[in-house]
Amino acid sequence: MTEPDRTPDRTATLLADAQALAPGLTALRHDLHRVPEIGLHLPKTQALVLAALDGLGLEVTTGTGLSSVVAVLRGARPGPAVLLRGDMDALPVTEESGEPFTSEHPGVMHACGHDQHVTGLVGAARLLAARHEELAGSVVLMFQPGEEGDHGARLMIEEGVLDAAGERVVAAYGLHVVSSMLPAGLVTSRPGPAMAAADQMYMTVRGRGGHGSSPHRAADPVTVAAEIVLAFQAAVTRQFDAHDPVVVTVGRIAAGTTDNVIPETAELAATIRTFSEAHHAEIPERLTRVAEHVALAHGLTAEVDYVRGYPVTVNDAHEVERAARVTRALSGEAGYVTADRPVSGAEDFSYVLQQVPGAFVFLGATPAGADPATAPYNHAAGARFDDAVLPLASALLAGLALDRLAEG
Repeated sequence: MTEPDRTPDRTATLLADAQALAPGLTALRHDLHRVPEIGLHLPKTQALVLAALDGLGLEVTTGTGLSSVVAVLRGARPGPAVLLRGDMDALPVTEESGEPFTSEHPGVMHACGHDQHVTGLVGAARLLAARHEELAGSVVLMFQPGEEGDHGARLMIEEGVLDAAGERVVAAYGLHVVSSMLPAGLVTSRPGPAMAAADQMYMTVRGRGGHGSSPHRAADPVTVAAEIVLAFQAAVTRQFDAHDPVVVTVGRIAAGTTDNVIPETAELAATIRTFSEAHHAEIPERLTRVAEHVALAHGLTAEVDYVRGYPVTVNDAHEVERAARVTRALSGEAGYVTADRPVSGAEDFSYVLQQVPGAFVFLGATPAGADPATAPYNHAAGARFDDAVLPLASALLAGLALDRLAEG
């Protein structure tokens, strides 16, 4: 006999309880927003997180190689462990949002909403601590620095976050707010690839300088660099399945000092997005070969430095179903929609999902009165995020943990 779905019972009061926390959550988010910090070492942010968790009966530890916070909430009854994650770092952006709680650190801004992620995770901790007696298992709360390019999740895994409860977590969940594209409160995700892998490629084409009036006496790296850019576009459409896309964007070309001098070198820098582990594995050799051999065909050389970025973020299908079910129990049938395609951005929660099944979801935080189609997007200097979504973020994270632990 199939057990009836009890998700609504488990989440019945979560959102209401989270709404009661809203004033404190909003105050915490504003405090975090005022003191954004970049990278792996976030002492002010860490201090705010530790203060917010104080008194909840958690087992709290801090990182050694980065200013992370790991808190373990143990339920009253034995059971498995699950992980909830919130990233903490900001961006090197000068804030132009006009918010009254704007950044106090010149040139640094929470332009990606990580202050809301931290706040949502603190709210989930408070909701779960209040339900300690009904928990059968443990919840690992992962407060992570260094998501914006510093591989903080990988470093926390190396420091043992997945085993912080004394056993490997059986599932992991995270969310990301967006300041546009989605109306406030709408949650979306998809099974399988949810976000791209993102790598970087740096190239130097070496030729022989000369006078612009006599290019045949030189070995022009500029024309070869231009040919490499075009060859990349042919390579991704002719060497990779169009239904499993590869996107190569050369964002920087630098060469020369004036119009009539052929330079010795030309430099290129590119970002590469892939949506499957198979293509992520193949792309470095393919693109390196194109660059080197196009240069060689003209008697020049290309030096390539291919830098691995974050892997593909791959959601477990069963855990995405759970996220949809829990979201709808919290905010109604219209509160969740399935994304029709992956997001082309990258996310280091991918390292966690390589180790354990889980789900990464997106939560609309477009400010009231703004059009999701035109509001400034994440990373923009004018990005704004609606505080009204903080209770839902907290309730959703807590609800996912409760629902998974109820399975045993």
